[in-house]
Amino acid sequence: MALATALRRLSDARLRRLCGRTAAGLTAGARLPAQRSFTAGTHALRSDDKVTVHFVNRDGDKITVKGSPGDSLLDVVINEDLDFDGYGACEGTLACSTCHLIFDEDTYKKLGAVTDEELDMLDLAYGLTDTSRLGCQICLSKSLDGIMARIPESVADIRQSTDGSV
Repeated sequence: MALATALRRLSDARLRRLCGRTAAGLTAGARLPAQRSFTAGTHALRSDDKVTVHFVNRDGDKITVKGSPGDSLLDVVINEDLDFDGYGACEGTLACSTCHLIFDEDTYKKLGAVTDEELDMLDLAYGLTDTSRLGCQICLSKSLDGIMARIPESVADIRQSTDGSV
């Protein structure tokens, strides 16, 4: 239990640092009641402050949603209740590769540096490309308005074990 708490705190701190958000007024593990989120946000944004994100699911369907600047792409998927099978199994703790996304080259260049921890998890992803990233590590900003992210055809999710052991 202590390990899970420590990992959650480390993950929350890392995401706040990556997303440029502060946790003023929030205690460790606190969440805003109005919206589910894996990052610690402190303010609600008007709809005109939102960033448009286009996802292409495994069936090739384009799904357009809006997210708040500072939210991760995993937050957007959760907040918009998108049904991407197996997506975000570790809830943004950087312990799996189920939020693997594929971007076009131009978008990939806008996303910022990839950490060693993210690269370690991407090594476990199915369908890895040169422009693959983890959605839990991509924080939205106005400069990313209109980005397109493709969901890979398969996901490395131990919960989908074929022998029924999990």
